[in-house]
Amino acid sequence: MTIPKLSKKDRTAALKKAQEIRSQRMEVRKELKAGNLALATVLEEAENEVYAKMRVKYLLESLPQVGKITAAKIMEEIGIDESRRVQGLGARQKAELLARLG
Repeated sequence: MTIPKLSKKDRTAALKKAQEIRSQRMEVRKELKAGNLALATVLEEAENEVYAKMRVKYLLESLPQVGKITAAKIMEEIGIDESRRVQGLGARQKAELLARLG
């Protein structure tokens, strides 16, 4: 697969969009940590562009009282690979996460 050639204008627009999405994800993580946003909301809206490409690992680590070790343990017990993104979670995996953390 070859990488498409982008014009300078297209490249700049793509970089700007990527930065905006990263900023929005950072805000989502802050809202989760503060308890202003629920895990259920993120999982229900998994097709949302901001949530979809977020790694489950970072999503769980953003929850109150869930650190790196707890997140890794939960993901291992449920059978979620550490590189999995929110959009790639199955219905059973979402239900398990909500049962444990929701």
